[in-house]
This record gives sequence, structure tokens and C-alpha cells, in this order.
Amino acid sequence: MQQLSSAAATAVPTHTYTQVKWMTCLMFFVFAMTTDAVGVIIPEVVKQFDLSLTQAAAFHYVPMIFIGLSGLFLGQLADQLGRKKIILFGLLIYTLACFAFALGQSFYFYNLLLGLCGLSIGLFKTGALALIGDISPNSASHTRLMNRVEGFFGLGAIVGPALVAVLLMFDMAWEQLYFVAGFICALLLLIAYRMDYPLYSPQPKASIWQTLALVKNPYALGFSLAIACYVATEVAVFVWLPTLLQQYEGQWTLLAAHAITVFFILRTIGRFLAEWLLTRFSWTILLAWFSSVIALCFVLSMWHGVAWALWLMPLSGLFMSMMYPTLNSKGISCFPRKQHGAAAGLILAFTALAAALGPLLMGIVGDWFGDVRYGFYLATGFALLLAAAMWWNHLFNPAEAQLQAMSD
Repeated sequence: MQQLSSAAATAVPTHTYTQVKWMTCLMFFVFAMTTDAVGVIIPEVVKQFDLSLTQAAAFHYVPMIFIGLSGLFLGQLADQLGRKKIILFGLLIYTLACFAFALGQSFYFYNLLLGLCGLSIGLFKTGALALIGDISPNSASHTRLMNRVEGFFGLGAIVGPALVAVLLMFDMAWEQLYFVAGFICALLLLIAYRMDYPLYSPQPKASIWQTLALVKNPYALGFSLAIACYVATEVAVFVWLPTLLQQYEGQWTLLAAHAITVFFILRTIGRFLAEWLLTRFSWTILLAWFSSVIALCFVLSMWHGVAWALWLMPLSGLFMSMMYPTLNSKGISCFPRKQHGAAAGLILAFTALAAALGPLLMGIVGDWFGDVRYGFYLATGFALLLAAAMWWNHLFNPAEAQLQAMSD
């Protein structure tokens, strides 16, 4: 791997790597603007089309399902066709889908467009993740860069819902969020087309079967399951916390109204801090302690009720911050660069599946017992399972030898 990195460094000017990093950061920013604004959009969709909550939830799970399917079945195209082609193709579809929101107002038409958005995100995200591996000389630098990129995702998750709130404040259509995202993505498409990329030799033999075969690999499966457990915990907060806090009757109603914004802000701050923390502490001990604090936030919130959840659930975002990018980075880094697209696609599939099924299962449990609080009991179980897995990972560090081998 080091030979490939050195060769690329020789053939491509140093500033190219800086351009690649910024382009990747902006790609994550723009798709977060739409995917994480769903909590603000759903109430408007319910009123606009007279939908039930179950029907409106399609705005969340439809793109998640298509992101997962795209990552699983098309992720290897980043290895087979090369990073640039798959990134350009994904950005093109995303741009067209966003602008197509101007063509009609139909719930089913919007879901079709959201499916296309999910498909395109799966394409350019796996290409971008593979590209991060191409410019990272070792696993440690890969993890730090991944946290920075996910920090920009966090910024997009703040800007998207805020932009929808501003649009609604001025009696403008929420659909204009997609016009803004489409415009930014069109600029990124132009930049990506004109930009030089690090050297990479496409793998013509890469196929969907190689991606599916990675499920049998203990590193791919282990990191994918850990990420799925984390995502089910995280999504519980920004999908269902507003519903839980409707029960709050104290003096901090302003915080209750903006709890999700606070959660996203703390998550973003933590991701930028993670780059610094990872230069000073082992990633395994950081994830072990951070996951323990997350679990504690959930347990205390369930034990003491909504008054504690108001503070602890948003606070958990600070400690969730580095969990996903670090696990994602380590899972991808367990494989040679020629398999980074396939590995990223598999992990993305588990991510999207957990993001779709986690809130759905919480809703089912909440409906079954008559209170959303019971759904959070399920999420607390996910948080405790994640903490146990991270301590096991720290004590035994099963991937260390593989990560070292791939960095040599």
C-alpha cells in the first residue's frame, strides 16, 4: 500500500490532495443538508398531503434503503471503474434529482426522487470513501481525515434543518432546500470533473459477488455490525427525541424545542476535536470510554425521565461524534486499496439498514406499549451493546495486526 501512495505522490502535485480533501468534505456537507433535514420536513409533508406519520416516515426510510442497496450492489464500481467515474455519475444523478423537485408536487413523485437521491449518495459516497483511502498513507491518518470529513457532514446536518426553518418562516416551500443542494452539487460536479485525481488502477474483475463475499470476512462483518449498532443508537435521538420531549413540562421549553440542533452542534464539534484527540490517545480506548458515556446518558434518561433526557440526549452527541467515522475508517482500512470501494459499500449498506430499521422498530415498540419512551428502552439496549462491544475491542484489539499489515 505504501508503494502505491508514494507513486501517487510522485505523479500528482501535492495541492491535488488538498483539493481532494476539500471536495470530499463538501460532498458530505451537501448530502447531509437533505438527509438530516427530514425531521423538520416530515411535519410539513404530513400537512401538505394529509398523511399519517407512518406514511410520512417514508421520507426517512426510502432514501436510507436506496443508500444501502446502492452501497451493497454498486459499491464495487468504485474499484471496477475508478473513483472519478463513480463520483461524477453519483453527483450527476443527485443534481438532477434535486432539481426535479420543481417538476411536480406529488407524495409518490417525491419518494421516487428521494430514492434517486439515495441511490446517488450511495454511489458518490463509496467513491469518496475509497478516494480517502487513496490519499491516506496509513490507518491513523485515514481515521483523522474521516473524522474531519464527517465533521463537514455534521455541519450540513445543522445547515439543512436551519435552512428549512428559515424557508418556512418566510412562507417559502421546503422543496427549495433541494434546489440549494442541487446548485451546490452542480458546482461540485464541475469541480470533480476538472480536478486531478491520485493514481489508481481500476480493477476490472471487481464484482458484486466480491462485495457480498466480504460479509464472510470477520473484519468487514465485525465493523459493519458495530456501526449498525451505533447508527441505531444515534438515529434514535434525532428521529424520536422531539416526540419524547413533547412530554416535557418544565421551564426549559426553549431547549426542548431546539434539542436536536444542540445535538447536531455538539456532534459536529466533537468530530473536529476528534482529529486532535486521535493524535494523543488510542482509538480503541477513546471509543470504549465514549460509548460508555453514551450508554450512561441513555440509562439515566430512562431512569429519571424526560427532565434528564432533555439534557443528556443532546449531550450524547458530543460523545457520539467520533464513533461512526472512526469505526468506518478502521473497517475500510482493513482491506487493500483495490477493495476500498467494496468495503465502503458494505459498511454503508449496514449503516443505511440500521438507520431505516432502528427508528421503525422503536416506533413499533412505542405503539405496542403506548408510549415512545418504550422505544427508547430498545435504543438503550443498543447503546449498552455498543459499549460492551467497544470495551471488548479495546481489551482484545482483534483488528490491530490487520490494520498494521495494510499500512506497511
